[in-house]
Amino acid sequence: MLLDVDDTLVDTRAAFRAAVAHVVGAWLPHLDTAGREQAVRHWTHDPGGYFRAYTRGEVTFAEQRRLRSADLHAAFGGAALDDEAYGRWDTGYEAAFRAAWRAADDAVGLLDALDAAGLPYGALTNMAAGYQRTKLEAVGLARVPVLVTMDDLGRGKPDPAVYHLACRRLGTAPERTAYVGDEVDVDARGARDAGLLGVWLDRHGTGDTPGDVPVVRSLGELAALLVPAGSSRAPRGAPGKGFGDGDTARYSSSSGRDLREAIPPWGMV
Repeated sequence: MLLDVDDTLVDTRAAFRAAVAHVVGAWLPHLDTAGREQAVRHWTHDPGGYFRAYTRGEVTFAEQRRLRSADLHAAFGGAALDDEAYGRWDTGYEAAFRAAWRAADDAVGLLDALDAAGLPYGALTNMAAGYQRTKLEAVGLARVPVLVTMDDLGRGKPDPAVYHLACRRLGTAPERTAYVGDEVDVDARGARDAGLLGVWLDRHGTGDTPGDVPVVRSLGELAALLVPAGSSRAPRGAPGKGFGDGDTARYSSSSGRDLREAIPPWGMV
């Protein structure tokens, strides 16, 4: 199983909120409570598409953050930032961001279940390797190997090549590998289009059911399907929206596969 890091294993949205709240308080103090909330949403949604440009290899990570800071200030009446001012802005943002890193509440449970079931796993992420290893170590998830990052090919998801490289490093074939992430297009559909079983983690509780990719509402729903390799014990269906009833716990993808049939040699049944 391949896993996304941000907003899958790590509660990155909460860290974004803390970081943006810090810079808004320092640099956009005229905003009222509603305005600050709008600023947080603006940063998270990245309407300029600067982070996606980074994942396509069009700008560096540092460039995308500076572009996003300029966009935030322009959208909410902030002053233009020269090099010295932006240096202070970025230092404050990064310190607040790192201080707020936390593992997702359901991450450890999934990793424990994967370990118990004997399933190999690792992270495929649209960030730099060192940054993500530092993040995983900080939140207590250092056991997750970071397999493929932006450092490897200079581009990230949804390019099929990054999924295929991650599968090779994991030692599995794409058609026998699940990829789980919180973005339905980049993560679930990108993985599906690369020949994996792409699973969308509806981390933020939209309740949407796209229909063309499997959906889970928590990592616990995945953990409920895992049994030790070779075990004859049938898994119980995971509770909650979109995960079936009782002991069936079936999800159909556009190819007709489901989470129990996609990786039979590993004990996901």
